[in-house]
Amino acid sequence: MAENCCTTDGNIMILACSGASNVGQLSNRAAVELTQEGFGKMFCLAGIGGGLSGFVQSAKDVPRMIAIDGCEVGCAKATLKKAVVPLKDYIVLTDLGIKKSKDFDLKHLEVQRVKDEIKKVCCGGAE
Repeated sequence: MAENCCTTDGNIMILACSGASNVGQLSNRAAVELTQEGFGKMFCLAGIGGGLSGFVQSAKDVPRMIAIDGCEVGCAKATLKKAVVPLKDYIVLTDLGIKKSKDFDLKHLEVQRVKDEIKKVCCGGAE
């Protein structure tokens, strides 16, 4: 089962874009729901971007991490690069065929699709 394929202790750091578009909010919503379900733990990307030493060090030290960007602008990826945090697992929601818009009426099926993709990437493609 995908939920349990790579960890049973929820020790995956989830860093989500939460930008001002549907894909930014989809990234955020998926991270929140996965955390609530025990698949990883959402972490503060803004704290890393702000250069807060504890946040940056935690991101450097965590054994498993996924960064989720809503679009090709790549704010999460750029934040990690600037903080010299190695990029581990990474997805971009527009690469999944989700069109970027200003429609904040998030669809349950899209949230589930993003969550499924995160699990797939974190588990090395296992389903």
